[in-house]
Amino acid sequence: MSTMLYKRVDYSLSKLLHDIEHGDIALPDLQRPFVWPAAKVRDLFDSMYRGFPVGYFLFWANEHLTDTKQIGVEQKQAKVPRLLIVDGQQRLTSLYAVLKGRRVLNKDFKETSIKISFRPIDGQFDVADAAIERDPEYIYDISELWKQGASSFRFIRQFIENLCNHRDVTDEEVNVISENIDRLYKLQEYQFTAMEISSTVDEEQVSDIFVRINSQGKKLNQSDFILTLLSVFWDQGRKELEAFARDSRQAGGERASAFNHFIHPDPDQMLRVAVGLGFKRARLKNVYSILRGKDLETGEVSPDRRDQQFEVLKHAQASALNMQNWHDFLKTLIKAGFRSKAMVSSKINIIYAYVMYLIGKEDFRVDAYRLRQLIAKWYFMLVLTGRYTSSPETVMEADLARLRGVRNQDEFVGTLEKIINDSLTNDFWAITLVNKLESSTSRNPALHAYYAALNILGANVLFSSMKVSELLDPMLHANRNAIEIHHLFPKKYLKSIGISESKLINQVANFALVEWGDNARISDESPEEYFPKYASRFSSAELAEMMEMHALPDNWTSLEYSRFLEERRKKMAHVIKQGFLRL
Repeated sequence: MSTMLYKRVDYSLSKLLHDIEHGDIALPDLQRPFVWPAAKVRDLFDSMYRGFPVGYFLFWANEHLTDTKQIGVEQKQAKVPRLLIVDGQQRLTSLYAVLKGRRVLNKDFKETSIKISFRPIDGQFDVADAAIERDPEYIYDISELWKQGASSFRFIRQFIENLCNHRDVTDEEVNVISENIDRLYKLQEYQFTAMEISSTVDEEQVSDIFVRINSQGKKLNQSDFILTLLSVFWDQGRKELEAFARDSRQAGGERASAFNHFIHPDPDQMLRVAVGLGFKRARLKNVYSILRGKDLETGEVSPDRRDQQFEVLKHAQASALNMQNWHDFLKTLIKAGFRSKAMVSSKINIIYAYVMYLIGKEDFRVDAYRLRQLIAKWYFMLVLTGRYTSSPETVMEADLARLRGVRNQDEFVGTLEKIINDSLTNDFWAITLVNKLESSTSRNPALHAYYAALNILGANVLFSSMKVSELLDPMLHANRNAIEIHHLFPKKYLKSIGISESKLINQVANFALVEWGDNARISDESPEEYFPKYASRFSSAELAEMMEMHALPDNWTSLEYSRFLEERRKKMAHVIKQGFLRL
């Protein structure tokens, strides 16, 4: 008979919270530090209120670990905990935060309170908001219920008195409200089942148990598994990833900071950069095995091999999180014409482009100027083609595989240049790109590439003497954006001539960038009405250049609308190509 590594223990919710308060239960560093969104916490309380099962907890009896995390953020761990939470941390943290009214860290590393509301008349739970706070039918924050002490009687009486001040309450309603609040109060008696792993089980076994349990569902992905390993074998590395992610979301003032206007990466995204640089791998499933010290050919696991692979990861992560590397890379996005996250349609493009940048810089010592030019073109190509849109790990794995035989910087540059040229063929520019522009979403990557091309080419905003790049500066913040998307054929005008389908009205070929003031003044005028007035601001040469940059066909104001869209898509594709060639 196999040895049981765990035992089953039943807990009431009040007992769990008591043990957390007194330091008997703590969070080990092999778990994610973030809580659920408030809507999921609401659903958890609703399920418990209805008597539904809501899952179990997995604890690890602790006799030797001291590096643990508190669940709330307002108190320090007073003693070494008896149990560590291995699975169910999100659930238990949420319960603790609501019942005890404690602040916790959200996914953006900011302290927050989770406020859940309850309507006693029908037992409905909601996420608290300003409207609910003004509604006497609701308990705005159910945390207040458990702050009243040992009995719910006083709380119920005060709630009903307040409700009676706003409307008439029948005796039947008083009974329903009293019963439902008392039922809510008694949630602290809700019974949970916990599996307690023996203290004889070591960190690696616990990590393996955690991964095996979560791999049965969709709770974690492969990056989470690797972060688990980091917590066990290189905890400092995980903390560095989390600190970088937190730093990227907060303007650093005068100090060096990961903050930027393109992307606020999560720890797992920066982990992808490190493993891409260190192991030339994109499939994190393989990387997890490598970091466990597994030989992918023989299946043998070796602690020595594991230590060696972690050393590789340490060096790669140091490069990935290096502030100078990070900001030098971000300059390549600006070089490619992209100015802010408003022009970013896919974060994975940025992450994988950073991998290529670091490989060029660290492995092949490509000259900084040459590397910036190359990666700018590479990123532009990624956006245009959607190279990593479908099966990104598989495609990136193939791209990295092409580099394994590369010996010097010329071969590295040549390899990426070949991929770019093979992707951006004559047929792509003339046919594929034109078809990509036949879209009605402002998040269209090809449209972002068009705006990037305007930046590269130094184009002025339509009807303006200011450049597109100047007004797309992410540092400009006012009540209205400095630059707005204008419908060249305004919506109401199109409807007046019988075109009412949103998919046609909002074609990207009907979009142009104008200053907000001009956009407001043009309003619903037809192109034949407004264009001559704005065109008169410029000389013939200036107007011709503006027409070319903004892909406006000759006599466009009098073209039939479908013909206009067709012709402008072709001209937009030409501008995008010219912008790319300028790189």
